[in-house]
Amino acid sequence: WAGLLLAQAPENGAPANGAALLRIGGAIGPATSDYVTRGLSQAAASGAPFIVLEIDTPGGLDSAMREIIQGILAAPIPVVGFVMPQGARAASAGTYILYATHVAAMAPATNLGAATPVAIGGPSSPLRPAPESPVSDRPDDESTEATDDADESDAAEPRERPAEPASATELKSINDAVAYIRSLAEQRGRNADWAERAVREAASLSAQAALDSGVIDLVATDLADLLRQLDGRNVEIGGRSVSLATTGLPTYRIEPDWRTRLLEVITNPSVAYMLMLLGIYGLIFEGYNPGAIVPGVVGAISLLLALFAFQVLPVNYAGFALIVLGIILMLAEFMVPSFGALGIGGIAAFIFGSVILIDADMPGYGISMPLLVSISSIGALTMFGIVWFAMKSRARPVVSGAEQMTGEIATAIGDFDHEGDIWVHGERWRAVSRVPVRAGQRLRVSRMDGLTLQVEPLANPDAAD
Repeated sequence: WAGLLLAQAPENGAPANGAALLRIGGAIGPATSDYVTRGLSQAAASGAPFIVLEIDTPGGLDSAMREIIQGILAAPIPVVGFVMPQGARAASAGTYILYATHVAAMAPATNLGAATPVAIGGPSSPLRPAPESPVSDRPDDESTEATDDADESDAAEPRERPAEPASATELKSINDAVAYIRSLAEQRGRNADWAERAVREAASLSAQAALDSGVIDLVATDLADLLRQLDGRNVEIGGRSVSLATTGLPTYRIEPDWRTRLLEVITNPSVAYMLMLLGIYGLIFEGYNPGAIVPGVVGAISLLLALFAFQVLPVNYAGFALIVLGIILMLAEFMVPSFGALGIGGIAAFIFGSVILIDADMPGYGISMPLLVSISSIGALTMFGIVWFAMKSRARPVVSGAEQMTGEIATAIGDFDHEGDIWVHGERWRAVSRVPVRAGQRLRVSRMDGLTLQVEPLANPDAAD
């Protein structure tokens, strides 16, 4: 697997003075921020005159978004944000990133906005749209004429009621996000009022509406059209004005390397979830079978990788604790006669913990529901199967010990009046009988005293055959 990742690592053949292309696609997470920040440094070191950051994202983690923005603001060369291809979007965290770029561009039939932050109980907060509400956010005493005075861009889209913070924490999060995006808008000379609406009201704009509202700088159909429109544009970098010369400028793409690909795999919530389960079960198996080594090694590595992924993912550690508790309770069911109480409680804790482990509403950062159902079903069926076999075994006759010998059929080895030898299960035993016994006579074991069997002749020897 590692060899495959290495084999897929790109060879960056950067042409001299060529523009570098980076792409943000899908949900923004730790792997994305690592790829973009290192790509910005690599492009600047290779002498690229500017960077085109292609964007198509539904949003992502707040911490990853801020790392990308910090990289853009610290870049020594211009960064052009381009929402492409047609039909793409720069929603939520993508809106902040687009505002941070030196030049913001969008392709036709694209959109941006819906940047309301929502904390989900982990170390990082995703940004996602606030729920819509039909209730107006205007004061009762506000006249209808105020609507007519709104600018043309505001009239082009319905105004939604801002999400009401349910707590002081949410209020702080929203105000922090508003201040952040307004500071980016003011630094780049873009529409700061609409940026605030995108946070407070989850407002969105199409490409042309964004251009008309002063949110972006230009609309381009494709990369070639973007380069054509950028030619001669002045961009301020570090207090100095830089003119972009894009006529005939070659481009090259910086692809994610094996390190980024590996980080992307590990931080996938479903993969992190499976690594956690593999780690827990591996360590438990090693504990029950000391010296097996392989389960312990694999379990320890898997659990450490899972914990690393959880460190950078929006994880609810109460869910993690419930999963561990559920596994322990299910294992305890096999050793403690609880008549299913521990097992059922363990299944419930495992399911609830899996559901709340990672917020499923976050685009691209929820654990697959079919995976949760499959894992939970396998655990439940395994536990109930073991309990069923255990209950079934209680009804079976005893096959060992003194109880097993009672009722067995024996054969007399020789004649004896009171005590003699018999064959039972191919073994020679000492037997005692109250009546005389003939050689070869079929006997039934009635009781076992130590190593001596008490026998009695069969009333119907043919019935035992």
